[in-house]
Amino acid sequence: MPENSKLLFLWKQYALVAITILFGLLSLVFNSKFELSAILGGLMILLWVFEIIPIYVTALLPLIFATPMGLLTPNDLALSYGNSNVFLFFGGFVLALGLEKWGVHEQISRRIISVVGNSKPKVLLGFILSTGLLSMWISNTATTLMMLPMAIAVIQSMPKHHQESKFSLYLMLSIAYASSIGGMATLVGSPPNTQMAAIVEQNFHTTVSFWDWMKIGIPVSLSLLLLMYCFFYWGLAKERGDQHEFNFKKEPWSSEQIKAIAIFLLVVFLWTCRELVIDFTGVSYRDEIPAILGAVLMFLIPNNTKNGNLLAWKDTEQLPWGILLLFGGGLALAAIFEKNGIVLSLTQLFNSYADASIFILILVVVTIAIFVTEIMSNLALVTLFVPIVGAFSIDQGLPVLQLCLPLTLAASCAFMLPVGTPPNAIVFASGRIRMHEMVRIGFVLNIISLVAVVLFCYLLLN
Repeated sequence: MPENSKLLFLWKQYALVAITILFGLLSLVFNSKFELSAILGGLMILLWVFEIIPIYVTALLPLIFATPMGLLTPNDLALSYGNSNVFLFFGGFVLALGLEKWGVHEQISRRIISVVGNSKPKVLLGFILSTGLLSMWISNTATTLMMLPMAIAVIQSMPKHHQESKFSLYLMLSIAYASSIGGMATLVGSPPNTQMAAIVEQNFHTTVSFWDWMKIGIPVSLSLLLLMYCFFYWGLAKERGDQHEFNFKKEPWSSEQIKAIAIFLLVVFLWTCRELVIDFTGVSYRDEIPAILGAVLMFLIPNNTKNGNLLAWKDTEQLPWGILLLFGGGLALAAIFEKNGIVLSLTQLFNSYADASIFILILVVVTIAIFVTEIMSNLALVTLFVPIVGAFSIDQGLPVLQLCLPLTLAASCAFMLPVGTPPNAIVFASGRIRMHEMVRIGFVLNIISLVAVVLFCYLLLN
């Protein structure tokens, strides 16, 4: 084990022992439900922020402590970890797995690039569009993992003196940033989106449909993708006129790819046209139903090249199961805060803004979210702040989504630090980006995102 890694491991071990002792002592000294909720919540927040143990393990702590401490009933815990949005994301993960297994993402990328051309700005645009498009339906982490090898292949296909160019830097960053921005467009594009929908339904009885989200998410996402491209295009300077042969050959669609994309398009149709389908058929359903239907079809429809179906169960070993636990743990923590007075207490901190205009409120919420999410998981941020902001909205007579939706969109705008979001970390780990480059470029995009999210949400939610 390298020396730095060994020191980090030892630091985490000592920190874990200290935190465990402190948690035990505080639990013995304080015994009201409000105080115990604050202690358990503080423990989980501390472990999430510093990742002393895996964040997915932290999400299991309510299962251990919530019922013995009297903070939640077993039924409350079951509703949190078995929330319908957990199954919505599970279905989305399986669909993504099927598309990746048969190379549908590569087909989409090849065709977009063949349309836009092979100059540096056009290839950059092609990657931004294809990454953003995929991330609208597939998790931003999965999208980054799928697109990064293609971006590296493009860079390696260029002459040596071009591989350290601004184009190479922007191409790598575009994968991370477009994955996060594209995930803002749909309810299943990024975990915080689904988490927010689950929390506002659980805590405030407000349902967010797939279409409700897309009406705001798509304009914001597409605008940010375009603004990011314009910023990168300006930054290319003299490289704008460079042309290269990137050799993205156009290949015909295989029968498996056609089947996988057909399942995917069916699910998208059932998501986006839910009201129309319900009116026409009289059959009512929620968004998790099409997701699970698509997942089941992936396991039932045969492929033509191997003995089997489009997906086998062993393929699910690649699914990010931990994210599903993270959802459950986040919802359980939100329920603990809601039921034991933490949310009500924190909501009172916003009282100083009670007389502020809705524009100022959105500006404050978005600013806090964008810069806090640089050092805190966007999923954890949404889990902690949505109950607070939602309760404040109710107290002020505002629609819950008027502040919760801007907060959630802003939580996906972490562009400065590798720890801000998984796509940043994945791309940074390639070794082709320096920290000061990500911080400098990311800060500008943070400001651009702040302005865009505030303006769009103010105009479209009023």
